Formats: sequence, C-alpha cells, structure tokens
Amino acid sequence: MSHQGKSTSELRLQALSDRLRNTLSYDEEDNGVNVNKPDFRELDLGSPVSPLRHRACRVSASTATTPSSSSSSSGSVSGRSTAGVHSNPPRKSNSNSHSGELSSCSVGSSPSAVRNSNPGNTRTASGGTHQLIYSSGGSVNSPAVNVLPNGNICPSGRVLKTGMASRPTKTDVLGSGTGNYGHGSIMRGGPSSKPSVTKDSRPINYSRGLIVGGESVKRTGTYNNDDAEELKKRGNENYRKGNFAEALAFYSKAIAVSPSNAAYHFNRAATLIGLRRLAEAVRECEEAIKLDPGYVRAHHRLGSLLLSLGQVENARKHLCYPGYQADAVELQKLQAVEKHLNKCTDARRVGDWRNTLSEVDAAIASGADASPQLCACRAEALLKLLQLDDAFLAISDIPKFELSTGKIFGMLFEAYIFFVRAQIELARGRFENALTDVEKARKVDPRNVEISVMLNNVRLVGRARARGNDLFKSERFTEACSAYGEGLRLDPFNSVLYCNRAACWFKLGQWQLSVDDCNQALCFQPNYIKALLRRAASNCKLERWDEAVRDYELLRRELPNDNEIAESLFHAQVAQKKSCGEEVYNLKFGGEVESVSGLEQFQAATSSPSVSVVHFKAVSNLQCKRISPFLDTLCTRYPSINFLKVDIEESPAVARAENVRIVPTFKIYRKGSRVKEMICPSPEVLEASVRHYSF
Repeated sequence: MSHQGKSTSELRLQALSDRLRNTLSYDEEDNGVNVNKPDFRELDLGSPVSPLRHRACRVSASTATTPSSSSSSSGSVSGRSTAGVHSNPPRKSNSNSHSGELSSCSVGSSPSAVRNSNPGNTRTASGGTHQLIYSSGGSVNSPAVNVLPNGNICPSGRVLKTGMASRPTKTDVLGSGTGNYGHGSIMRGGPSSKPSVTKDSRPINYSRGLIVGGESVKRTGTYNNDDAEELKKRGNENYRKGNFAEALAFYSKAIAVSPSNAAYHFNRAATLIGLRRLAEAVRECEEAIKLDPGYVRAHHRLGSLLLSLGQVENARKHLCYPGYQADAVELQKLQAVEKHLNKCTDARRVGDWRNTLSEVDAAIASGADASPQLCACRAEALLKLLQLDDAFLAISDIPKFELSTGKIFGMLFEAYIFFVRAQIELARGRFENALTDVEKARKVDPRNVEISVMLNNVRLVGRARARGNDLFKSERFTEACSAYGEGLRLDPFNSVLYCNRAACWFKLGQWQLSVDDCNQALCFQPNYIKALLRRAASNCKLERWDEAVRDYELLRRELPNDNEIAESLFHAQVAQKKSCGEEVYNLKFGGEVESVSGLEQFQAATSSPSVSVVHFKAVSNLQCKRISPFLDTLCTRYPSINFLKVDIEESPAVARAENVRIVPTFKIYRKGSRVKEMICPSPEVLEASVRHYSF
C-alpha cells in the first residue's frame, strides 16, 4: 500500500499494524475512507465453552466495498465498518452466560497488547464504531499486561490509536471465584465492584439475594460492610417509626453480614427492649460488650436493663463503669431500689408481710418494674395476707425467661419463683402441682434450707389430705377430722383442708364447727364454691335463714343454671318469709308459666308475697311468639318467681284494667303492687330485671 497523504499518526499506526500482521487487524477512519484493508489469517478461535457465532460485515474503500466474513470454526477476524457504512450493532451481554462466553464491555483507557490465551473473542463498542477483540496463539513484541488464566476473555488487550482512546466509565475485571460463580467470570464495574469479604473474612453466600427496603438486592459474591450499613440504616428508620419488629429483622440481617460489629448488637438490643423481650436484649448487650469491652453505651444500656430486672449488684457494675461518669438519674434509681430491697428483706425475715408488700411495691415503682423475683415476692406477701386470688394473679403474670445466678432472700432467683409458686398451689389445693414446683426449686438450689423445709411440708400435707379423704370415704368422720387437722398444722393457710374438715363436722352434726371451718376457707378464697355451699347448708341446719339466703344468692349469681342451688334458694326464701311471719301459700318450686284468663284470677296471682312476672301477649303478634320460649327458660332459671301470661285478645278486661295497649308488655308485681313495666324488651333486659327482683 502507498503511504502518500497520510498523517504522522497514521504512519505510526501503519508501522504498528505491520508488527501485528497475521495476528490482528483493525479499521482506521480518515474522512470516511478506509485506508488500511484488513489482513486475514486463519486462526483457531474456538472457545472452551461455546464457539464463535458466524458474523459478516462490510468494509468500504474509497471507491468500492469489499465484503468479508468470519468462519464459525476458524474465528477469522472481521473488518472495521467505516463511517457512513452500515455495520452490525454490538451484541448485548447475556447476564446468565457461563464463564468464557462472549460479553460486550467498555474499552480500556490506554493501549495494551494482545494477551496470550486460549482462543476466544468478544465485541466492544467505542463511539460509533465496532471492533472484534480476541485472543490468539500468536505473540507480539509489546509487553503483556495482567496475563489472565486460560479460557478468560477480557477486552483490555485492544489496540487503540495513540492518543485517541477515550476515558472509560467503568472497566471489566475477573471474578476471584470466592462467591457463587466460577473462576474466570467477568464482573462489571472494575476494581470498585471486586468482591470483598467482611471484617472477619468469612465469605457469605445468599443465593436468593439480600432484602433491603422491600427489594431483593442480588449479588454474585460476598457481602461487604456497605451492605451491612445499609441494613443498619433501614433498621434505624423503622426503629424511629416504632416498627420494632421490622427494625429487628434489618439488624439481624446486618449481624449476619458482619457479626463482629458491636453496634449492630447494641441496636438489636434496643429493638428487643421495645418488644419487651428483655432477656434477649440482655444477651445482645453482653455480646456487644464482648466484642468491644470499652463500649460505654452498651454498658449503660445493660446496666439499665439489669436494674429493671431487679439485679442491683450486676447493674452497678455496668452503670458505674470505670472511667465513665455514671448517669445521675440511673444512679438515683439504683440507690432507691437497693434501699427498698433491703427494707423488704428485713420485713420478710420477721414475718411482717404488710411491710414486705409495701417495700416490694416501692422497689418496683422505683425502677425494678420488670423483675420476676420481685413479682414473686409480691405474690408471697399477698398469700401471707390471705389474699390468695390476688397472689395467684401476681404469680401468673411473671414473665418466663432464663434468669441470672443472682440471689434474693438467700435463694437463687429461679428457685425463689418456684418456691413461691409451690406455696400458692398448695393453698389452692393443687397438691401435685405444689410438689412439682418445690422439687424444681430444690433442683435449682439444692442447699437452701428454706426450700428443703418446704419440700418436706408439702409431702406431709399431701399425705395427710390423702389419708383424710380415705377415712371420709369410709365414713370414719372423726378420724378424718384428725387427719385434716394434722395437715392444717403444717399448712395453716390451706383452704381445701379447712373445707374438707367442715364436711366432716357437717356429717357429725357439728353445724357451728362446720361454719367456722368454712369461714376460714373463705378467708383465703372468697369465691370458694364448696365452702359457700357447706356454709349455707350448715346455716340452714342452724335455721339462720338470712345467712343461708345470702350464700345461696351468691351461689346463684356464680352458677345461674344450677337447679339444685335454685331449689335450695327457693326453700330458704320460703323459710325466711315464714320466720318473719309472712303468709306463704301456693308457693311451689319450678313449674310452668301459668295462664291467667280472668281479672279476679289475675289479682289473686299478683297479690302473692313472692315476685310475679306477667307477660301480656297476643297470639297473632310475631314478637310475642319469639320471646315466649325465652320466658319458659326464665321460669326454669328463677324458680322462686311466679311467671304468668295474659292473652289480651282473650282477656280484654285484664288488658283494660292494666292499661295494656302494646304487646309484648312485661310487668313485675310484688304483693299486688306493680314495681316495673317493660314494653317490647330484649331478652337481656328482661332477664336482668327478673334477676334483680329475684334477689
């Protein structure tokens, strides 16, 4: 070829092309004229993964266009398309391609030599032109740059015009193989996108990607600190909004990426506090301090947590951390809790349960508001003050989680809770449960003397109750009384033993002793049904009708569908009326709703000393048909009341006398006087009124 009319730069490029002959060809533009025709040489460009596809492009000269083609098997090089001539567009990269497949990429910023590698090629685009880049078995005089493993394809070996290369926006680098991809994969973005590892150098592979802000961020390699910081940021946003569960999820993922970051554990502890999962929050703070022993904020948060859990000594170690100025408010709370706990201990030691309750409530109010052992102390004090129901509620509200090895009243925290629960279960008559709880307390704290004494007492009380039950079944009531008394000497707060002994006294005809034992049982359990029944029955035997009616009325409220209690109440009320000199006649328990047809019959029925409920109805009225079955139900539930019904169409005289114009109408009478009137009431309103006047 002639070199006339060429510029100095073109001459340099021509010299370079001579050196690269038989290895590479490229196009050069000069006002739309291709001055260097491409050389062709058969090269083996077969990829180890996939063969090159057949391509063709046209090369134009100054006066003609010479077509060229590439062989699908030999990998011949295609020429450069010149300006103004149509060329094949660059092929887009397939993100799912395997290692060694072709992929388009940007051009390097400086000329570089062709790498020695196994056959393979790729297309690149710069500006408006296209060039095919490949590796071959040939060699060049230029020094090799960053020689890559065999089978990799990288376009940085492209030969550019001197001074004509443009600055790249990003480069391609080879993957290191540390993530979930093979050696030799091409990664986008140059050095900034190189896979990195976390601080503890542990590659983490999330095959499904990382969820950030509701979107899946898919990666091919390990996750770095930037990912963890993004997760922490999202967690902070949710925490500020009060979305503790969502914040906890983000912090947990950040810890999975960077488990050695103390701040992530510290933040996770904050969300757990918001969710009232305090035991887990304590563990997270301890982990943060383990990772960073000088983490002052973690010490402070852990100290506050331990104080709320009532662990004063452990809290002091962290709130008064050496070299750190303790928070004045937290320190004041610590001192107040400690003061009340000391007073509580002194009061419990001497059996002053009222002051024990007062001081433990003060300790809880001062800052130990999440302390399981203080809640147990409160329950124990309520039990000793004969408030069994309140004690049971207090012990039931204690959160269940692992406690530290601290002590209260000489017992380990966990053992003390089992110890108190055993006392309450024993007082409620749950002997098996009490034995199980005290055995657990003994297992946790085997050397505690108070627990050992309690275990022995529970076993003896259980044996006494079992022996008394066997004697009662054998109708040996006197011996049964002695057996129950033996159990009461060991456990003077056992309502079940008092009630069982009351049953023995009743069988022996000792009514007053039966009432006395029932009173003791009801002191501990005010709503103890069996004790109420036995006391009411004993009072009936003693003809104390007012007391008997009062107990039966209380039982009626507790058990409104119990016919036996209803009948007992009816007979007690009748006896009460007779004892007061009232005339009682035509009173019978139960029965059906009585139909009234005449005015005289109506006046006689409503003049009864007992309460009468009259239903004014009409056969043709739909509402009357609907509520009539409910009246039959009330007649069964409240047998001491007379239920009457009047059909105003059949008995218009009664309707006129009572001024009834709308049905259904209900009227309640006592001794001939109307005390209440209801027009079209609901079943609930009707029963409420009947219940009120039945008492």
